[in-house]
Amino acid sequence: MGLNRALVEEAAKKSGLLWLDLPGLPQPRAAWHVWHDGSAYVLTGGEGEQPLPGLAEAARVTVILRSKDKGGRLVSFVAAAEPVEPGTGLWDEVTPVLAKERLNARTHEGQVEAWATGSWIVRLTPVDEAAQAPDGYATVRPVPTPATTAGAPPRMFGGRRRRADR
Repeated sequence: MGLNRALVEEAAKKSGLLWLDLPGLPQPRAAWHVWHDGSAYVLTGGEGEQPLPGLAEAARVTVILRSKDKGGRLVSFVAAAEPVEPGTGLWDEVTPVLAKERLNARTHEGQVEAWATGSWIVRLTPVDEAAQAPDGYATVRPVPTPATTAGAPPRMFGGRRRRADR
């Protein structure tokens, strides 16, 4: 994959978000991921985790990476999708990396055990970089989701108020 492989790896490392063109869905879905050892790892399913219907069953999926600076499509590729089974060496290697990056979890206690019983970790390994993003990708809107932030935004005490805050 040469230079394109380097572009894919650099784009995936810099952005914590990728878009997945999943079978049976009308538009790509955004998903947070972790890039580790040449593959993207995505967590889906289970209570409070990102819904990506069909990902756990898919053999291949089109992955679209965006530019962190401009937000537009940078590169897209076809990836082999392989579920990571709990109890395997790969599971033990990847779950701490995912847990560290799972910043907005309701609780981190027992998180990996909950993933083992109710979620899927899917490994996305690039196999073909000739894929094109779907038409109209730039106009895709996020899919409605029940996900929320963990709480109220932080307050700042003792600082000067900006003109825009008055």
